[in-house]
Amino acid sequence: MEFNYNRVTQDGVRWNVPCLGWGSPQSAREEWNRQGSRNDEITAELPYPAAALLVGICACVCFVNSLSGDFVFDDSEAIVNNSDLRGDTPLANLFHNDFWGTRLTHPSSHKSYRPLTVLSFRLNYSWGALDPFSYHAVNVVVHCLVSIMSLRVFYVVFGNGAPRAAILSAILFATHPIHTEAVSGIVGRADLLCALFVFVSLLSYVRAVKEMSGTMSYRSRHTILYLLMTAGSTATAMLCKEVGITALGVCSAYDVLLAHGGIIGRTIISVIVGHNQRALAFWRNLPAGILRGLMWRHILLAVTGIALLAARWVVMGSTVPRFMKVDNPASFLDSVVFRSLNYQYTYSLNALLLVLPIWLCFDWSMGCVPVIVNFSDPRLLALPILWFSFVMLLRRGMAQGRASQTSRCVLMGLALGIVPFLPASNLFFRVGFVIAERVLYLPAAGFCILVVTGMRELSAAGHVSKRVLQVGYVLLVVVFVLRCQQRSRDWLTEKQLFSSGLDVCPLNAKVHYNMGKVAADNGDVFEAVSRYREALRLNPDYDQAMNNLANILKDQGHLDEALHLLQQATTLRPDFAAAWMNLGIVQASLGDHSSAETSYLTALTHRSVYPDCLYNLGNLYLEKGDHSAALATWTNATSLKPSLAVAWTNMLILLDSQGLYQSAIDVADKALRHLPSEPALHFNLANTLGKLSRYEESESHFLLATNLDPGNANYWANLGVLYHRWRKYEQAEKSYLHALKLNPTLKSAQDNLNMLLKATGKIYR
Repeated sequence: MEFNYNRVTQDGVRWNVPCLGWGSPQSAREEWNRQGSRNDEITAELPYPAAALLVGICACVCFVNSLSGDFVFDDSEAIVNNSDLRGDTPLANLFHNDFWGTRLTHPSSHKSYRPLTVLSFRLNYSWGALDPFSYHAVNVVVHCLVSIMSLRVFYVVFGNGAPRAAILSAILFATHPIHTEAVSGIVGRADLLCALFVFVSLLSYVRAVKEMSGTMSYRSRHTILYLLMTAGSTATAMLCKEVGITALGVCSAYDVLLAHGGIIGRTIISVIVGHNQRALAFWRNLPAGILRGLMWRHILLAVTGIALLAARWVVMGSTVPRFMKVDNPASFLDSVVFRSLNYQYTYSLNALLLVLPIWLCFDWSMGCVPVIVNFSDPRLLALPILWFSFVMLLRRGMAQGRASQTSRCVLMGLALGIVPFLPASNLFFRVGFVIAERVLYLPAAGFCILVVTGMRELSAAGHVSKRVLQVGYVLLVVVFVLRCQQRSRDWLTEKQLFSSGLDVCPLNAKVHYNMGKVAADNGDVFEAVSRYREALRLNPDYDQAMNNLANILKDQGHLDEALHLLQQATTLRPDFAAAWMNLGIVQASLGDHSSAETSYLTALTHRSVYPDCLYNLGNLYLEKGDHSAALATWTNATSLKPSLAVAWTNMLILLDSQGLYQSAIDVADKALRHLPSEPALHFNLANTLGKLSRYEESESHFLLATNLDPGNANYWANLGVLYHRWRKYEQAEKSYLHALKLNPTLKSAQDNLNMLLKATGKIYR
């Protein structure tokens, strides 16, 4: 075995570091050129700008139809209902709240700290409020950028001698259907931005290693600059999504497996496989400075990682997120053995989704993947297949000799596929999902490396002709593009998305639950009740389904069953604030005011900022005759949520009924500053002004109310009363007649019209 290294002498002569292969530089280069001439003809060679344009176009074509999509699934909580996106919310809140707008220190927070992703949503909101087009457009653009950036990463992996292999891998990455959830689901932007900065971090680290190799100094200005860029990009990726911390692991893998021709990796692998003499020879022939540079860079990576993790721990309030059993049931198993077996089974499913992205679902929890609880479960057969495949790839990666370049690519492909997946593996901490397709966005890059490397191997071995590989690759890309477009259409609306989930996971209670929500929103109460009951049949402890079903039953008058469901929900989840509030509503409807008050107050202890609950508590105080408490509670509700029109309206009615007309007018003026287009506020203010004989002001607000809600018969009837008192009898008559046209059964309008006609001597027909 020969080594072709020139060590640094005291005169400053620099050694030549090999950049390719596991063998000597010359043999590696010859091998690469030989394989390149045989394998890289799978596609035409393109200059980088043209290749980048091709990859970007492929990425865009796959998901361009998602531009017409709505806000679906998690988008509602992260965007539509997230006050952190609004311009009137302090920008600093983004750095104190989690991804969903909940305070990080709150017990119910998921601790998902992604302020930069939320900031990008906030920018979208400033451009077009809640128009989903701009949000989807940004996602597609970012995916195109990540795909183009992956081209640079693949150049690093395959080396400058194989640009065609990098292009093939980048096109596969751009078009892989596993990306659909990350691109078509707006909340997937966290994964897109994270991947972008992970790639930036890796490429910065590559430049740092090259600078250090060229200058033989780790104190050079450019080396330090690139290492700082690595640390900064990793921190930025982590502020987009927590998995960004794995950029440091990917950089470490590059340093060991690829840098300097992978000589460190050769040495380590020789020790692992028992070739001690070869390892000793490698060790003795290590060029001066390589090991010291590697150690220094890894110290910096370790320090950066520890600092980022410590900062993350402090930001989370030094507590871990709490997940329910339904989120990840396998992680709650008492048996360590079966817990481990279930984890490994989910790894095999993730690998299968990368290889065969056919069974894609927006949610894989609640029965979609039943827990393995006995050794006779046939699904355990997937585990030996998984580990056999992994061992064979690892063995191929550790092979040395003429095919060492392939070995290097295999190992780096495994590293890029496994390291970013580690946070989702349940190995270090419990995660809140069984399978999440979004977490495979980065690992898909490693999968693409393995696929293209396999194609090169088949061609080099002569088992498959280049023409067959060309046709097969083109067909694979076409299938991927079509599958992406098909899956993107599923993400256009919630109904389509949830319906597609039934095809993949018919036993998933959450799919039926979400179908029930869609049906309820569309007014299909029968379908909603059916879906909620099916969700509860599949998962009898599904507290959210209990809560939603109870709300429908309450509206239908089935108070006893609603009461039972809500009591069960609050027992299963004592901090379920919404269920406590709804329980209070049902108890109040049953006349149990004392229990209702207790339920409302319990809800407020679990969610201090809960204006809807305060509104209902105010209604309870009104029923009990405690007007001052009702007024104070509604005032508190409107201070927390100025857009809560029903609370403002109730305050106006209560003040008006007590004869506190000026106070009612003051409250109305304040309310209209927040809700200038709320017809109920104009209507009640008009009533109060009319009682004070301020007819012209009253008329203007009545007209505003009828313009904003022209189909409300009560508004026209009361406008008629105003004209009646104002002695504008003709206009009063027209208003009464219009009210009766809208609602012929409106007795007050009928009686007032008869009174008017009698007074004016007319006969109403």
